[in-house]
Amino acid sequence: MLTKRNLYVLIFVVAVVGLLVVQYQYLRVGLGLAKAQFSDKMDRARENINSELSEVNTLTYTLGNAIQKDTSEVNIGLDSLVRASQYYLNDYISYQLSVSGIDAPFSYTLYSRDSVTYLSSIKPHLKADDNLTYPIQIKGYLPELLDKDVILEIGFEDLNKYFLSQIRGLIVPGLLFLLMIVIVVVWVLRSFYLQRSINTTTNDFINNLTHELKTPVFSIGLASKILEADVPDSKKAVVDMIRTESDRLKKHIDKVLELASMESGKKLLQFKEIDFRPDLVRICEGFALLAEHEDMEFEYTLGEGPYTIRAEQFHLENVVGNLLENARKYSDDPKIQLTAYTQKGKLLITISDNGQGIAKEDINKIFRKYFRIKNGDVHKVKGYGLGLYYVQKIIKMHRGKISVESKLGEGTTFTISLKLTKHG
Repeated sequence: MLTKRNLYVLIFVVAVVGLLVVQYQYLRVGLGLAKAQFSDKMDRARENINSELSEVNTLTYTLGNAIQKDTSEVNIGLDSLVRASQYYLNDYISYQLSVSGIDAPFSYTLYSRDSVTYLSSIKPHLKADDNLTYPIQIKGYLPELLDKDVILEIGFEDLNKYFLSQIRGLIVPGLLFLLMIVIVVVWVLRSFYLQRSINTTTNDFINNLTHELKTPVFSIGLASKILEADVPDSKKAVVDMIRTESDRLKKHIDKVLELASMESGKKLLQFKEIDFRPDLVRICEGFALLAEHEDMEFEYTLGEGPYTIRAEQFHLENVVGNLLENARKYSDDPKIQLTAYTQKGKLLITISDNGQGIAKEDINKIFRKYFRIKNGDVHKVKGYGLGLYYVQKIIKMHRGKISVESKLGEGTTFTISLKLTKHG
């Protein structure tokens, strides 16, 4: 069975091979264009060479004497005349090619139709299947002098290397960028799987640790219940404290286990269509009852329903409860306001407080796992930095959004946005 990791690797390999194929096709197109441009340049060079060699001038006169082996009008030997003609013709061809934009190494031969070779370049002029040659039929002075058709053939031995050098400005950057993409993707995949491995190990450790902690917590709770029946009234406050702290610790353990399960993908939320308004009413009424027994003000306003959404009821209730509890904990004299209403096909729930507020540099960090806002060098409220991380994770799993607005010393407002399934 193809695992997710192997699927990613397969997609990556296919993508790299595809890029190489595309790069190769571009290279072929580039070589074709380079050859076409080279042929156009050669046509211009051949026209210029034929035009000048058809006239009587110093070059053609010297060539004619060398071909006829006539040294009567020069003060040098025949061998020197032939060698001078070779260099002279070589320099002339090189000049005409450079004028046309060609700087590839070349060779040449000057011969007649009856296969008599008159002059050749110092570099051997080889005729092979992979050589590209351009014959030029000379007109004018030389054919008339010899009474034969004279042909100047220019050859290039390794044009593919020359063409590749012409388009290296495309090849080198393309290969370089491809190499960079491969390196970056390999690094990202490696980092991703390394991080995933670390997360898996961490979650396994947390699961094992919290499960081990649940046993003594249960034992403490059971022992406190047994003590409660026989303990004198003067000690009941101590037993109540033990039970309260034991229940509190159990809640924290359950929350850590719940987060670890969701992150490992072992536990999926069971979504169903519900009217969330009755649940909000129940949450608000319960929190209002708590506010009556504490020095706290709490008001809530719920717009007309129904609030029909697809949700996991238990976790969504925990989200609202978490935000209300945070508003209570982070305020010295809590004044909390919850408002819920529907707007443009969405359910909006806002929870505002008059607490200490959040600094601008911390607003984008508060949803990070284990992040805690510090008050100087100490944390004002005890906790593990999991509450808001849990809140954001649950809202994201509901395909909703959560935003926060806050000013130091003035309070904080959290807004949850969830899509309604029925509205109108």
